[in-house]
Amino acid sequence: MVATSTLLTKKACIDLLRACKSMAHLKQIQAMLFSHGLHWNIDILHKIMAFTTSMTHLSHAERIFDHIENPTLFIYNVMIKAYAKKGSYKKAIFLFDELRVRGLWPDNYTYPFVFKAVEGLGELGRGERIHGFVIKSGVLFDSYVCNSVMDMYGGLGCVQSLSKVFEELSHRDVVSWNVLISGLVKSERFEDAVGVYRRMRKQGNVRPDEATIASTLSACTALKKFDLGKDIHEYVKREIGFTMIIGNALLDMYAKCGCLDVARGIFDAMLEKNVICWTSMVSAYVNGGLLDEARALFEISPARDLVLWTAMINGYVQFNRVYEAMALFREMQMARVKPDKFTLVALLTGCAQLGALEQGEWIHTYLEENKIPVDRVIGTALIEMYAKCGWLEKSLEIFHSLKEKDTASWTSVICALAMNGKTSKALELFSKMTHTGIQPDDITFIGVLSACSHGGLVDEGRRYFDSMTNVYHIEPKFEHYGCLIDLLGRAGLLDEAEEILASIPNKDKNIIIPLNGALLSACRNYGNVDMGQRIAQRLIKIESCDSSTHTLLANIYASANRWNEVTQVRRKMRTLGAKKSPGCSLIEVNGNVSEAMVG
Repeated sequence: MVATSTLLTKKACIDLLRACKSMAHLKQIQAMLFSHGLHWNIDILHKIMAFTTSMTHLSHAERIFDHIENPTLFIYNVMIKAYAKKGSYKKAIFLFDELRVRGLWPDNYTYPFVFKAVEGLGELGRGERIHGFVIKSGVLFDSYVCNSVMDMYGGLGCVQSLSKVFEELSHRDVVSWNVLISGLVKSERFEDAVGVYRRMRKQGNVRPDEATIASTLSACTALKKFDLGKDIHEYVKREIGFTMIIGNALLDMYAKCGCLDVARGIFDAMLEKNVICWTSMVSAYVNGGLLDEARALFEISPARDLVLWTAMINGYVQFNRVYEAMALFREMQMARVKPDKFTLVALLTGCAQLGALEQGEWIHTYLEENKIPVDRVIGTALIEMYAKCGWLEKSLEIFHSLKEKDTASWTSVICALAMNGKTSKALELFSKMTHTGIQPDDITFIGVLSACSHGGLVDEGRRYFDSMTNVYHIEPKFEHYGCLIDLLGRAGLLDEAEEILASIPNKDKNIIIPLNGALLSACRNYGNVDMGQRIAQRLIKIESCDSSTHTLLANIYASANRWNEVTQVRRKMRTLGAKKSPGCSLIEVNGNVSEAMVG
């Protein structure tokens, strides 16, 4: 208990509040204040409000605030700060408006957290109005306020205003430079961010610090500016020294620029590593396709948080090693690490790849039992999983149950319908999608064109293909050309398909081979020997040892009873050593997926 005396002075009370460490202790002190009539002393109130807001006992602070007849600017400031930090942005703005109505004048401690609240609400117009009020009040000369104005514009993606405020600064400290670089990086203006860093180094009156280096390295990573990244690395060694944040940024930069050995060297040299460091290195190996190295590092990590587990699971799924992903998920459960929606989406993607319906249903049940809401992200993953496992009705049920649908949600169900031959329903949903104002993307059109191909809707297919560039300003990719060529090929319009093939701007080998292959298959179906021979010769020049081209050409000759040519093609296959790729099937029995290969 707090010792009491017959007369508690204001100074003694303030000393008690300075020494206060808990809410229980504070309530004892408050009881004494009431008994001595000091509870409305303004200096004591300031101490109590500062304590309750800094200790995150915001509900207690609110109760006191509601009973203060004339709150001072200090009290408003600590409440606005507490609300902004908690994410209660509307309450922070309400108090800012209220204090001005009461005739109080905001100061340099008020504005930074008001701008943070404005950024959190995404209200650029309000932010500009408050910025104007700051200019009139003269507080903008304070660097703390200036930097907070810049930070707001950067967070809201208003690069022009961000740069304008920076250029008008009479004094630029390191925080000002950092806020500008960070804001440009947030808006993906990476070249501009690098330019500001170079300007900062050239002027030389402010030295880059840890935050400068981390933001600039993010820009270097995005631009793959390896030389500048190395220059920054040298600067760190000479001028600043390594920290975990800088080490992670350098590791990420080298890894994404393809220098995994250098990244691992930085990782090994770090004297102190937290779980973020381990996750960065594991993710670097995963992104480079080195899953065994990633797993070896994962196994020796001293601490594994959810992000690290998810990174490893996602790596297995990404490179079609779904069995390992599911096994690792079981280990994760045994370690009592609770998955989040991103872990489960990765696993659902793996189940879709394998066609593992039973395991996918188990994950769906896990979502329901753990009361994880099925939002747009999880909903899309469930739609794709059920569709690829052949349960189209369940996909549609989940789609219609989604409260909010985005482009990915609509696209997944359109592709699911197209994949299952439901042409009319797929095109009907596409029409509904566009009428609701949802903008289709390139993947949506793959589903739409596939539906047209399966349904033999040539005119509709042409129209949708043309609308990509004319209406939606989407540049067709080789998948879209492939769908159109397949559509025309199925309809026997081989000459038109060949014309489209010749018009494709990108002549990359990886694009041309599958498109020519699709047309060659159509030539076999329609017995067009001359075109088939022409396309086959073109493919053989590009990829001479591929068995499928030779096999299709032999089948085309056989359908035309040109047996001498069939014999010649098969003899050439043996000479080149071309072998037919084995067939592969997957079957799920009691939750276990088995693989069978033939050939």
